[in-house]
Parts: sequence; structure tokens; C-alpha cells
Amino acid sequence: MSATKNAQAAPLPNSGPVIHDWRPEDPHFWGSTGKAIATRNLWISIPALLLAFAVWMVWSAVTVRLPAIGFAFTTDQLFWLAALPGLSGATFRIFYSFMVPIFGGRRWTALSTASLLAPAIWIGFAVQDPTTPYSVFVIIALLCGFGGGNFASSMSNISFFFPKAQQGTALGLNAGLGNLGVSVMQFGVPLVIGAGLFGAVGGSAQNLADGGQLWLQNAGFIWVPFIIVVTLAAWFGMNDLSSAKASFREQAVIFSRKHNWLMCWLYLATFGSFIGFAAGFPMLIKTQFPGVDPLKFAFLGPLVGALIRPVGGWLADKLGGARVTLWNFVVMIAAVFGVLQFLPQNGSEGNFYGFLAMFMLLFVTTGVGNGSTFRMIPVIFRTLHERWSAGKGAAAQEQAVKDAGKEAAAVLGFSSAIAAYGAFFIPKSFGTSMALTGGPQTALYVFVGYYVSCILVTWWWYSRKGAETPC
Repeated sequence: MSATKNAQAAPLPNSGPVIHDWRPEDPHFWGSTGKAIATRNLWISIPALLLAFAVWMVWSAVTVRLPAIGFAFTTDQLFWLAALPGLSGATFRIFYSFMVPIFGGRRWTALSTASLLAPAIWIGFAVQDPTTPYSVFVIIALLCGFGGGNFASSMSNISFFFPKAQQGTALGLNAGLGNLGVSVMQFGVPLVIGAGLFGAVGGSAQNLADGGQLWLQNAGFIWVPFIIVVTLAAWFGMNDLSSAKASFREQAVIFSRKHNWLMCWLYLATFGSFIGFAAGFPMLIKTQFPGVDPLKFAFLGPLVGALIRPVGGWLADKLGGARVTLWNFVVMIAAVFGVLQFLPQNGSEGNFYGFLAMFMLLFVTTGVGNGSTFRMIPVIFRTLHERWSAGKGAAAQEQAVKDAGKEAAAVLGFSSAIAAYGAFFIPKSFGTSMALTGGPQTALYVFVGYYVSCILVTWWWYSRKGAETPC
């Protein structure tokens, strides 16, 4: 009987892809076993997420070249193609948030990364045929949303591997380096479409009016070998954690929390602006400054926005998340007015480099805001639960900490899903504004009004003296 009990009490072996004994908060386990496993999973997750962001936003680079190779789409249709991956990607994120506990992190990362092959390969064939109908491009653009969905599942998966004290760093690396996929794509695509990298297998070049040639199919094909390699790395190198389970009912309580919806509103303004401007920036340059090659500059915005994100979190740690977020929105508004100042208007040609500088400032503020708003969420829910458990004893306070962690994690995932809709609304707003008024100014004024509402929300609930949940 004693031997049987000991056998039952012994931890299950951790050999193979599924890990049954996972105790990251145990210092001995973490130092001897856990850290190496978690680090390996993180460093496979990062390139998988980088590729996901690259495929998600690839239409922002492809659309500006379609007219040059014979596709007679309207400006509004092109903005639709740039916007649709944002719409589908944000929707996928809602569902992807719950996939890791169902399928396991290793299986889902491999499956979701492999799914990127469908739009990447299809783009390569579709752009080579000038008779490809617009409806086909719409379907491909929607499929690129697979990449957008991957963020929610990727962040959820990595959070299970690391102890609480190190989750911030791990998630910051995963998100920050993953976000760089947008910049890598916008920098790399202009380079690879200028040469026949894949020979006869990749198809022939498209001839331009000026006598030049493009291999626009490479914008899709270039990712295929990397997707295959990372898919195999995820399948054979990552792990599933049998303990990574959370019921939907436990997480669904956030839908009754006012602060979940308030933080969705704020994060839509920061991350939604980051990913939306990244999607619409190349087409905005092309339409407002026709003499400028947008693909020479488009990568700069997502680059600075991704790299500055950790600084936003650091500033929030030092100065307070609400204070940094509030003043960041003030600078965002100033940057939008700067963009408006340098746009062509009233017969003037505008000033491209002034426009570019103001947009770089706007991207910086979106990155800072991404970091500061994500810093606010756990503080808000910890404050609420500590307040509700005050005076109820040690057990209630201990439970409050656990409940706060669960709810904060759920809000982080759900708010990232809502914020991703910015990748649809911002490019579509630019397209609609141009169709109705002839320029993007109306859309930019709408953004200013939205950022003003964010200042009011941040000040009233989180920043002012006597705020409901200061953070």
C-alpha cells in the first residue's frame, strides 16, 4: 500500500512533447528543469509570431504595387485589401484566445503557423495572373488574418511557462520581437520583389510601364520556407503543458467588469492605432505623395513602434501607468495635428519629410501607449480585488490575488483582440475619407476626437485625485 501511495504521489515524467509536472513557481524546479524548457519554447514562439505578423500585414506592401502590374482597382478597393486582414485577424483573436488550453501550446503553435502557408502561397499565384478577380484578392486578404489571430494564442501559451516574476519580460520579448514582423515585412518585401529569387519555379516577372520588372509573387513566396522551418521547430521543439487549463466560465466574468471595457477602449487607441497605421501607411504615402516610393519608408513606423513598446512599460513602472497613458494621448493628438499640417491641401504639394517625421512621432506614441496600458491592467484588477477582500481574512486576500491574476490575464487577451480591429478601421477610414472628401483629413480629425475621449477616460477613472482605481 505504501509503495502504491508513493507511486501515485510521484510526479509524472516530463519526457516527450507533453509535460505533466510543471511547477515554475518552485525555485528548485525552475532552476534545474523549468527555465531551460520555458526558454526553448519562448525562442521558438518568437519567430513563429514574427512570421504571423509579417503575413498578417503583407497586403500593406502588396496593394501599392498592384496597379503597376495591371490590376485596375480603385483606391477604395486597395484600402479595403489593406484593411480586411485586420478585420479577420481581430475576429480570429477572440477564438484563438481559448485554443491553447484545448489543443496544447505545441500543437496549436505548429498548426497556426502552418496555416500561414495558405495565404502566402495563394498570393504568389494570384498576383501573376492579371485576370485574377478582385473577389479572390478579398478572400486571400481575409486568410492573412490567420497571422493576426496568432498573437492571442501565442501570448497565452508563453504566459503558462514562466513564473509570475518573469512573465513581464517573457511576454514583452514575445510581443515586442513578434511585432517586428511588420517592419521586417515592409523592409524585406521591396527587396525580394526586385529579383527572380525562385527561378522558373517562382514564375516569370511582371513588366512595368517604365520598362522595369517586378516579381510581386515573391511577397508571398518568400515566407514559405521560413514558415515550414518554424512549423517543424514548433512541432518537434515545443511542449504542451497538461496543467495549462482554464475554463471559459472562469474567464467570462470579465464581461461584467466595467474596467475590462474601459481598457479595451484605451488599448484600441494604442495598439489599434499602431497596427492600423502600419496597415494604412504605405497606401497613405502613395495617395498623398505620388512621387515617393512608399515601400522605402513604410517599415520605419512599425520598427520604432515595436522597439519603443518596452520603454512604455518601463516608464509606467516608474511614473505610473495612468499618468504615462494620459500624457501619451496628448502627444498623440499633437502628432496627428502635425500630420495634418504637412499633408497636401488647398493646392499645395505638402511636405513629405515633415509628414514622415510627424508619423514617426505618432508611431512612437502608439508603442509607448501599448506598454503603459498593458501595465495598467494588472494593477487595476489587483486594486479592485484587494479592495473587495479587505477585512475578510488572509484566505480571502490570498484568493483575491489569484482571482485578480486570472481576470487580468483574460482582459489582456480580450483587449488585444478588440484592439486588433484597428488594423481594419484605420485603413478603411482613410479610404472612405478619400472617397467622400478627396483626402484623409476627415479620418484624422475623427482620430483626434477619439484620443480626446481616451484622455477623459484615463483622467476620470485612473489618473485624477480620488480616481476610482488609481494606477
